[in-house]
Amino acid sequence: MDLGLTDRVYVLTGASRGLGYATAECLVADGAKVVLAARDADAVSAAAERLGGPAHAVGIAGDLADAALPQRLVDTARQRFGRLDGALVSVGGPPPGTAAGVSDEQWRQSFETVFLGTVRAVRTVAAALGRDGEPADRARVPAGGAIGLVLSTSARYPITGLGISNGLRPGLAGVAKDVADEYGPRGVRVVGLLPGRIMTDRNRQLLAASGDAERARAEAEAGIPLRRIGDPAEFGRVAAFVLSPAAGYLTGVTIPVDGGATRDL
Repeated sequence: MDLGLTDRVYVLTGASRGLGYATAECLVADGAKVVLAARDADAVSAAAERLGGPAHAVGIAGDLADAALPQRLVDTARQRFGRLDGALVSVGGPPPGTAAGVSDEQWRQSFETVFLGTVRAVRTVAAALGRDGEPADRARVPAGGAIGLVLSTSARYPITGLGISNGLRPGLAGVAKDVADEYGPRGVRVVGLLPGRIMTDRNRQLLAASGDAERARAEAEAGIPLRRIGDPAEFGRVAAFVLSPAAGYLTGVTIPVDGGATRDL
C-alpha cells in the first residue's frame, strides 16, 4: 500500500533512538523527510546521518522543556525541506517510583517536560498545519496534517512503579482528544499512541532495575498474548501509518501497540 509519504516532512522529538527513531526510519524508508530533536547533540546528529544525512534528515539538539524548541523545529522543517506535514511528539519516560515516593522536584520537572512540553509542541505544530478558518474539503482528503503523541499504556491503567507516568499520561490522552476536536475542522488529525512493552533502552533499564532482568522479561512476556516484547520497528510502522495520508480519517483515538496486553476494548 502506498502511504503517500513521498516528500512529506515531519518533525519528531525524542528521536535519536527508541520509538522516535524507529518511526523516523519508517517515514524515511517510505520517502518522507524528517527533522529530529533530542537532548544529546552528538546522538541526534548521528541519528540524522544514519537516515541519509541532509537530503533526508536534520538533527536538532533540544529539550521539550525549552519553550522555544517546537517553533525551531517547525522553522527548520520549512527552511530545509519547504513544508511541514506533521509531527511525532515523544519524550523520555519520567523517573520510576511510586506516586507518593517521588519528590516534588521530580514531579515538577516531569510535568514541565512530559506534560507541558508535549502540549506546547502540539499547539505549535498544529498552528503551522492546515488552513486557518477554512473548513476541510469533504470532496477529497483535506489539507492539514497529523500529530502523533507517544504516550504509554499507563494512559489506560496504572503500571506498578511508574507513578509519575500514571499521573501524567492519562491527562495527555485527554489533551489529545480535546485538541483533535479543536483542530479537526482544519484537517489536522491528532492520535495518541500507547506503546506497551517494546524493547527500547527505557524498557531494558526497567527490566534491569528488577534485579533479575531475564526473570522480569519472562514474567512480562507471560502477560502479553503474543508472548513476546515488541521490536521498536513494529511501533514505528504503526506510527508512520498514523501520520500518513493513508490514515486520513483517523483522529481523536488512542491506539495500543502492545501485543494485546491491554485488556479493555
